[in-house]
Amino acid sequence: MRALIKAAQWTLGPETGEGAPQGIYSAECMTCGAQAQPTDNKCLPVEVWTLKHTGLNPTHRQFRATAETFWCVTPAEGNPYRENDTAQGA
Repeated sequence: MRALIKAAQWTLGPETGEGAPQGIYSAECMTCGAQAQPTDNKCLPVEVWTLKHTGLNPTHRQFRATAETFWCVTPAEGNPYRENDTAQGA
């Protein structure tokens, strides 16, 4: 994806820097407010938590699931900031 901002092109993409997760996943029971422990990069532990929670509380069947992703904007080819980023090792 590209956008034109003040006559300079930028690229929007996933944050791939060291330590940046692909996503953070969590869930909250809409009946009692109990929350799954957030997990980096894997939604399966949260899915298992929701199924176990309902197994222990059969009337608790609605959950708010959240998935956070992280983005980074970088200068595209022809953007004057690209030269600065390259010179600084970014």
